[in-house]
Amino acid sequence: MIDPLAEVVRLLQPSTPRSKIVSAAGSWRVSRSQTGNPFFCVIVDGACLLSVAGHEPITLKRGDFVLVPSSYQCAMSSLTPPPPDVVDASPVATAGAEFRLGKQNAPHEVRFVVGHCVFGAPNVALLVALLPSVIHVRRERRLITLVRLVADESRELRPGREVILDRLLEVLFIEALRSNASPHAPPGLLRGLADDRLAAAIRHMHDNPGRSWTVAQLASEAALSRSTFFDRFSGAMGVTPMEYLLAWRMALAKNLLRNRRASVAEVANQVGYRSASTFSVAFIRFVGVPPARYARDQAPPSNATPDGPSLDDTMGMLLTGIVSR
Repeated sequence: MIDPLAEVVRLLQPSTPRSKIVSAAGSWRVSRSQTGNPFFCVIVDGACLLSVAGHEPITLKRGDFVLVPSSYQCAMSSLTPPPPDVVDASPVATAGAEFRLGKQNAPHEVRFVVGHCVFGAPNVALLVALLPSVIHVRRERRLITLVRLVADESRELRPGREVILDRLLEVLFIEALRSNASPHAPPGLLRGLADDRLAAAIRHMHDNPGRSWTVAQLASEAALSRSTFFDRFSGAMGVTPMEYLLAWRMALAKNLLRNRRASVAEVANQVGYRSASTFSVAFIRFVGVPPARYARDQAPPSNATPDGPSLDDTMGMLLTGIVSR
């Protein structure tokens, strides 16, 4: 059976081509207010302060991993930051391919790997919809192991260091997502998958989207009563079961249509509609144009996958305005 989170991660195709090793000493601060790709940081040694708009400051310590979506203002600083009227520091490149903040010649007080994630088909809004405003992971055994590997690799100028760091940071990203799948996460897919009962129903929807599912049938797969399942699903996911199923079906339909792999009638059947006309009405209501016109207007995207929807379609339908944060 399909693992929805694995499917999402596979479609995201995360990579970290822009990362750098930074050390700092003394009083310093760097701020980030512009939108862009998601920001991440791994603390290799020491400690520093992270401030994110709308949150209490977080003290980051050795072994911590933090991920901040792109639309949130944030700043990193020494544990005692400089006064607000002091201009933010600019990292200075050093001879060892690192960057330095604060005092240039003093022993470092903190050292971290920082960078930005990008995706096979970049769309920042999709990631922002997927993640809470801050993911801060601490004392997770698997992540600690990965952070140690990142720290070890970052200290040495060995051949292939950048490639190894990229791969390790990709795994860190995936582990951070998985660690955030908890009952205390904001409403959305990650929170729903943290509930074993709901996860069973979600997997069935992903595994067989063409089946004529009813709330009662999905409740049965979750081993819950209909009313309990409906309320529990809606509270955890932020949408009703049928709204989520519709989003997934439309994502699949858009991918099939834009790749011209099936007729409108065939697409309708594959995503759970008994007739092309019924499917067309639903598609127009959801997408805004008839399926035949959509197929004509859309060229096959470079990021489409042979067995599933493209990143933009799948994540857009599932997350942007459908699976609420």
